[in-house]
Amino acid sequence: MRMRIVADRNIPGAADAFARFGEVVTLSSSAITREAVRDADLLLVRSTVKVGPALLEGSRVRFVATATIGIDHLDVVWLEAQGIAWASAPGSNAPSVLQWMAAALLRAARHLGRDVGSLRVGVVGVGAVGGRVARLLRAVSRETGGPAPLLCDPPRARAEGAAAEPEGLVELDALLAEADLVTLHVPLTRGGSDPTLGLFDGARLGAMRRGAILVNAARGEVVDGAALLAALDRGHLAGALLDCLPSEPTPDPALVARALVATPHIAGHSLDGKYAGTRMVYEAACAFLGVAPDWTPPLPPAPPLTVDTTGLSAAAAIVEAVRAGYTLDDDDAALRRIVALPDGERGTAFRAYREAYPPRRELRARSLTFSPTCDPAARAIASLNAALW
Repeated sequence: MRMRIVADRNIPGAADAFARFGEVVTLSSSAITREAVRDADLLLVRSTVKVGPALLEGSRVRFVATATIGIDHLDVVWLEAQGIAWASAPGSNAPSVLQWMAAALLRAARHLGRDVGSLRVGVVGVGAVGGRVARLLRAVSRETGGPAPLLCDPPRARAEGAAAEPEGLVELDALLAEADLVTLHVPLTRGGSDPTLGLFDGARLGAMRRGAILVNAARGEVVDGAALLAALDRGHLAGALLDCLPSEPTPDPALVARALVATPHIAGHSLDGKYAGTRMVYEAACAFLGVAPDWTPPLPPAPPLTVDTTGLSAAAAIVEAVRAGYTLDDDDAALRRIVALPDGERGTAFRAYREAYPPRRELRARSLTFSPTCDPAARAIASLNAALW
């Protein structure tokens, strides 16, 4: 039986990959409505579509997949109760977020007047993304003698004990007391042993070192936006670099204005990451349907990359390579333009920017040369390429 597949049009290659199963209808996220999915068999979304009874009740959908790491937009309890299978794409865009993080680290170091290798970084959440950030920071530390990262992940600490990380995991309070920069890589959870909704409230932000910087590329609601704005205004924190903000797609213009960098939730939007997500949900659908996968993402060749190491420390050269030619400036400027629009236009503009995001390639897709040569950076990148991708 030929099926009907409804897919977010921001999932690249979905129409080609799923054509073997039947009719593929691609829609903007705002057009994926109850009416649009009523006669669908498979539903493919990204994080901007809330999937639960309001969308699916009364439909014939039997399989839902999100081409993203996060699943907080899926009501998985309801899906499972209805016998609707679901899948996600864990780790698919982690290298892309790492690229954004490298750019953020360089910007934070510049703002503090420090070399990036001298920063003591605290990583909260050491999963697909946070684990890669930790490996980057350990490579910098190993090659330059700078401080090792501080890592905090209570669920992993409980589950894995001493085996969780080579350097061990620390309590959040200890991390906040020591870190020059705190970066968040946790899922958004509202219950259980480790809820992260509002995790960084006024008290936690106040517990950070005075003059520290907060980075959030996880979920906006992990941070209390009003409390962060207050901490910045009173000078307790030196800055914030935010890819995720509360109340997306209409974040607070005052918080955007006060941030060192604010981008419209695009850290994971590299072309490589998007196609990796498509491949993972396609393979999950094949497993659900009991067929062998036969589609390969048609990624074009990426141009080679030369990192100009003139005047750079080894630490900066390593992080610059991971940044791989990406700058924060265009995305930051775009969000500032968006929040300057009239109230009723911001959400539409926010979604439109993400859906029409220009192709961005990652380090893993590019051949790399350091000029002049920098042996510590070359060793670190070789090690990271073996471990990260």
